[in-house]
Amino acid sequence: MASEVAKPDAPLSRTIEPMNSSAPPPPLDRRPPNLPLITMLRLGLYQMGLGIMSVLTLGVLNRVMIKELAIPATIAAGTIAMHQFVAPARLWFGQMSDAKPIGSYHRTGYIWIGSALFAIASFVAVQVMWQIGDSLTGGWSGQTTAWTGVLALVFVCYGIALSAGSTPFAALLVDVSDEENRSKLVGVVWSMLMVGIVVGALISAKLLPQPVGGDCQALGSTDLTLLRAAVNRLFLIVPALVFGLGILATVGVERKYSRFAQRSVLVERDDQITLKRALRVLTASPQTGLFFTFLLFMTISLFMQDAIMESYGGQVFGMCVADTTRLNAFWGTGTLLGISLTGFAIAPRIGKKQTAKLGCVLVACCLILIILIGFTANPKLLQYGLLLFGFASGITTTGAISLMLDLTAAETAGTFIGAWGLAQAMARAIATVLGGAVLDLGRWIFPSITLAYALVFITQAIGMLTAVWLLSRVNVNEFRNNTKAAITAVMSGELD
Repeated sequence: MASEVAKPDAPLSRTIEPMNSSAPPPPLDRRPPNLPLITMLRLGLYQMGLGIMSVLTLGVLNRVMIKELAIPATIAAGTIAMHQFVAPARLWFGQMSDAKPIGSYHRTGYIWIGSALFAIASFVAVQVMWQIGDSLTGGWSGQTTAWTGVLALVFVCYGIALSAGSTPFAALLVDVSDEENRSKLVGVVWSMLMVGIVVGALISAKLLPQPVGGDCQALGSTDLTLLRAAVNRLFLIVPALVFGLGILATVGVERKYSRFAQRSVLVERDDQITLKRALRVLTASPQTGLFFTFLLFMTISLFMQDAIMESYGGQVFGMCVADTTRLNAFWGTGTLLGISLTGFAIAPRIGKKQTAKLGCVLVACCLILIILIGFTANPKLLQYGLLLFGFASGITTTGAISLMLDLTAAETAGTFIGAWGLAQAMARAIATVLGGAVLDLGRWIFPSITLAYALVFITQAIGMLTAVWLLSRVNVNEFRNNTKAAITAVMSGELD
């Protein structure tokens, strides 16, 4: 289960008016038109493409490496996680798109080039993966180690390309929106990400081989040639489709709707938004640090299963590659329902903080349920369990993000949200590696493969309950009253 989000993590400083600015707004007849709903949906196609790609990388590739090629889970997850460990590049690409336009456009060129490069890198990663599998026929060797290093490097390039496209895209969302319609735009785009995960799962399941007579085990072990051809075809067709979606999503949008030109003259802080200074902003207030510690625990605990869920379906439930890939559709559908219901019904009734707490508790309960379902080895029950897990994840994510946005001082929203996006990406990388490492530890401790996977899920559940405890210590009123002053002091004093 995965989702690779184009988070609002770019250094959006050029979109933020400095405090005490007396510059008048541009004349009404010179302002770009408001963003219509159809264009919001079109922009969402880019996020939909990222959702599809996340299924291919954290779904298909991870499953094939762990189960079919018998690569240790820690190594498989670690190589894939390399694309998340290069998250600091997000800040740099955000600044580049601010200062160095491509073809007179600040965002669009970066988005298109990044999309092309990560599509190419994903296909190259598959070819390197097969080389690792071929080198393992006689056991782990120096050649295997070398190819594993190459795969890690390919995923570094994949992550850089992803940052080059997704960060300017996040900045574009702010450029083309105003305060009154920005939350609506983010909601539409986030929902399209979930749609992409579902669509990616269905497309992958359709293009991957189906077993003859339902013998999933034979498909993975005796006919790797068939599987290899199918996966190659999948990674040739789908990334090309995603690149096309990126073009369709953004063509003409920046030219017609961007407010960047009117806003950029008001701000002269581009060179100040570095990783070091962004982290200083985050730690300026004790409440800020406490809230971000909650986000760290929540994100790691929510995504540890990314690296092992497909292999869980294969090794414990005897499911085929196509069937385990389809699990993403159940998780994505549940998440989409959770996001929708939370935004319209749950959060308005009980508040954002209580919504986040409720989501974390429900996620922990769902993880326990998934452990129990493992002892039944019933694939249908696993599908229903992941539907519930996705629903709880949607509640958690919506509550946490809404609370985060509410508790951000408007004057430094770009720096604050940009650094949060970096922290989230790093937490996702840690979660991916930790999921594989805990699984390998479980294999070493327990004779049962089901118990080995259960160790991963119980670790997640404990992490989620820790996140609830951390959130209960966050004083929302103190956060609101003090964070703005603390960030202002850092930006105007310490950063000068």
